[in-house]
Amino acid sequence: MDIEWLKPAVVLGSILYAVIGVLIFWISFVIVDKLTPYKLWEEIVEHKNLALAVVVAAKCIAIGMIVAAAIKG
Repeated sequence: MDIEWLKPAVVLGSILYAVIGVLIFWISFVIVDKLTPYKLWEEIVEHKNLALAVVVAAKCIAIGMIVAAAIKG
């Protein structure tokens, strides 16, 4: 049984990539929020705009896939 993934360098590298991925994801959400003429979070939560929520969810999935592909190499 190979326990290569339990080495501290591998675990710390995974944590570092996860943190970088979350930061890139958050920054991209903020940029898209600034580019739109209204506040995304307010529009989704307070005004219950389902269509906008679906678009933001698709953007989130796409950015997540891009970040995962970049990390994996």
